[in-house]
Amino acid sequence: MALSKTQYDTLMQKYEEKRRNNQLLEEHRYHEICEAIPEFYELDQQIAHNSIQKGKALLMGSSPAILEELKRSNMELSMRKIELLVEYGYPKDYLEPIYECPSCKDTGYIGQEKCHCLKKEIIKLLYSQSGITKQLEEENFSTFRYDYYSSNLIGDKPLSPRENISSIIELCKNFIDHFPEKHDNFLLQGNAGVGKTFLSNCIAKAILDKQCSVIYLTSFQLFDILEKHRFQKKYEEDNTSPNIEFHYLFECDLLIIDDLGTEMNNSFVSSQLFLCINERLLKKKSTIISTNLSLAQLKEAYTERVVSRFIEHYHICNIYGEDIRLLKAFRN
Repeated sequence: MALSKTQYDTLMQKYEEKRRNNQLLEEHRYHEICEAIPEFYELDQQIAHNSIQKGKALLMGSSPAILEELKRSNMELSMRKIELLVEYGYPKDYLEPIYECPSCKDTGYIGQEKCHCLKKEIIKLLYSQSGITKQLEEENFSTFRYDYYSSNLIGDKPLSPRENISSIIELCKNFIDHFPEKHDNFLLQGNAGVGKTFLSNCIAKAILDKQCSVIYLTSFQLFDILEKHRFQKKYEEDNTSPNIEFHYLFECDLLIIDDLGTEMNNSFVSSQLFLCINERLLKKKSTIISTNLSLAQLKEAYTERVVSRFIEHYHICNIYGEDIRLLKAFRN
């Protein structure tokens, strides 16, 4: 499921608050009308009296004519109430139930199906928790530009940079089309400025738009969360709480770790990285990791068992070409 129980409960509390606030507004409007239009309150009392009489008539088995007369009387009284509202300058629907979303009446559901308003709220929540909301407005597949990648072969590469990135994007889009049923993982390698982070953001937006959860973290942020969790007891003694994101590291549908290899490395970092990627593999949760390091450098930095997980379970995508940031600066 894309949302955790806590996230779902938070959304449902918002819907409950909407209904409560609107109910208070309805009550306020009713008292306002009764005070401004005394006849309106009298009509309401008469309708209530007729309804009671109708209930008694049904129990006593009275003739259909009496029931029909009570029904006709209440209809006339209701019409008079609407006339009074209009006469006093109020909209005729002023006392109708108030809903922000008439489709689901602020419940979030139409039958057993999520309403369009709830789907919108889910996406909004997932975006806010991804950590890259603003970036995704500019960095997505609709703004991806192939012309930053040369169509000329370079060195001993079998494909030009443009052909290479095209094949990688085709692989990524296939992954997106079958997500979350397909639990692929990606290791995006390449020099600084070739578009690894941009591509990660493209994938993130597409997954978020499918109402699935995405967490984006730099390697610094990732290991900071892991370190805080490791020393959780200390934080509890200090009456503070470790970052709740630790739970999301293993439960979110897609975890993106950006710039692996730029953090201060040590034995703790290596062991925690293995824990993170291995746990997500076991849970069948997808992970995207971008790095400037080669496999050989990753092996040296994080041990062979980490690299073996990459080789066995990740699509290893080597992105190459010119530094796009420099190209943009030059063109501008």
